[in-house]
Amino acid sequence: MAKRYLFTDSWEFQCVEPEGNPCEGKYVPVALPHDWQIYDTSDLYRDGDGWYRRVFVIEKKEDLRYRLYFEGVYMDCTVWVNDCVVGEWKYGYSSFYFDITEAVCDGENTVQVRCRFRNPNSRWYSGAGIYRNVWFCTFPKRHILQDGLYVSARQSENKDVWKVELDAEVQLAEGMGSAYELCVELLDEEGTVAAEEHVSCSDAWAMSEKVLALLPVEEAGAVSCHAEVTLTKPKLWDIENPAVYKAKVSLCHCGEVLDVEETVFGCRTCEFSPDQGFLLNGRKVKLNGVCEHHDLGALGAAFYPAAMERKLVMLQSMGVNALRTSHNMPAPELLTMTDKMGILVIDESFDMWERSKTEYDYARFFKEWADRDAAAWVRRDRNHPSVILWSIGNEIYDTHADEQGVRITKELVERVRLHDGKQNARPTIASNYMQWENAQNCADILKLAGYNYAERLYMEHHQAHPDWVLYGSETSSTVQSRGIYHFPLKQPILKDEDEQCSSLGNSTVGW
Repeated sequence: MAKRYLFTDSWEFQCVEPEGNPCEGKYVPVALPHDWQIYDTSDLYRDGDGWYRRVFVIEKKEDLRYRLYFEGVYMDCTVWVNDCVVGEWKYGYSSFYFDITEAVCDGENTVQVRCRFRNPNSRWYSGAGIYRNVWFCTFPKRHILQDGLYVSARQSENKDVWKVELDAEVQLAEGMGSAYELCVELLDEEGTVAAEEHVSCSDAWAMSEKVLALLPVEEAGAVSCHAEVTLTKPKLWDIENPAVYKAKVSLCHCGEVLDVEETVFGCRTCEFSPDQGFLLNGRKVKLNGVCEHHDLGALGAAFYPAAMERKLVMLQSMGVNALRTSHNMPAPELLTMTDKMGILVIDESFDMWERSKTEYDYARFFKEWADRDAAAWVRRDRNHPSVILWSIGNEIYDTHADEQGVRITKELVERVRLHDGKQNARPTIASNYMQWENAQNCADILKLAGYNYAERLYMEHHQAHPDWVLYGSETSSTVQSRGIYHFPLKQPILKDEDEQCSSLGNSTVGW
């Protein structure tokens, strides 16, 4: 059965000159999450290669596989286990994982991570290093894939009855689908089973080769199983009463439970209307939002749940009911908070595409890596009921510079829909180029566009494009949200991960 262990203590770190090698005697102990830039405020943007390492001990078992999961590393990182490269990842904001089964051994092992910081690489303070959590995961050979559960809840004609569709991507023994079964349980917030269903994997179909090619690890032969479960009179997810359900999926073989995975979801309806704006559960809701950058002010880029929770509580007390993750994928814990607090989210991905804004930004890698980052982004976040929009970019040069912007827009929309085919959220874009024809051609693909500092265009473009949904993704009144201090709350939204998991030893203003 899959297990995951918080893997954030007992690390060592040193920063060396670009392309340099670490020195054995210069490592210093650090705890993750960690942002090495914030330690020297007199030189926040110095170039360097950050080297992290950790020694850990396992009892390697033949019937298990092993994985390292990184929620965020800034940026351009390579991971070694026992001097063997297990993978690399370029973007600093998307989560990723590597299968390290072949690299680990019984007994003592060493993991090393190198991340490269070159300035300028961003239009804001990015931080540097392993600035989000890391997890060590064990799982059986026959398993449910990482981020392989996709849940979509839809209201039937009988408004009291909701159909919950669940697709589970699983790795089975070839040709043995009929011997496997999925047990699906839908749990309410008290942990009570609200509905359940058992389905055979005999009707499973081969996963799309497009999807398999975008996963960071080899999952050849994986299949997708479908289940439908009925919920009667469920509690709806709303900004006032954000009821969250949990889908618990067990993969069974001949009555034996091999693997269990869980994911959150909510029952809610979202409608975007050119004339009425946003309707949540049939009720018009105005988004009073903030552009939420990933850093925590003086705390730097390292993600601390208590600091983010404090910020969200204060913002909510000011009347905020929505946020946009400007301008990148957020930490996964942020979406857990917004689910439980009833805050709507525009989940954003990129601040640049193929045309760079700064010399060392992600545009260097976009052509080769964007499809994989989009897959990691949508697959991780697609079940969260608080996520209502997928923003494929912010103030993107490509959209107005030439026709290539239309091509990339189509490609990114296709990638979003590949992983969120039932449209739990809709693709959008945030643009400050909407007065130009090429940018309007990109918006016409989406039919749902955010305008940055372009209030003067609202009425003109609404009349010219009556099928478009327009909103202010950044306006003169948009709040740029930053956190400063870290005061833990008495009743945190997120429980301490150490209490849940074993330890491995040693802005939107719109409508």
